[in-house]
Amino acid sequence: MLIDAQFLYRREIDLKSSAAESPALVQEFIVANRLGIHARVAAQIVKVASRFESEILISKCGITVSGKSILDLMTLICPHGSKILISAKGLDAAEALNALAALFQAKFGEP
Repeated sequence: MLIDAQFLYRREIDLKSSAAESPALVQEFIVANRLGIHARVAAQIVKVASRFESEILISKCGITVSGKSILDLMTLICPHGSKILISAKGLDAAEALNALAALFQAKFGEP
């Protein structure tokens, strides 16, 4: 049985593009730790976000940055009580949001 290699290649591209075109999952978080998102906390967020293939974006007051860049994240200036939106788009988007939710619920290990 002969398999058309060109067909397999097109099929692989179709699967990848359909995953990329899937809707983003979005969840709102409130920064509950006393010091807000400072450098150490931003590093924790980036470390968790970087474990996933999904594109992770973090938004506050209409400004959106990459959740995988500590410098971008620090520009948001998120003190205690800030509301942020985190969106994840990709094959492991649900797992990424769950991992980030656990981090926020634990207050990043701070009071």
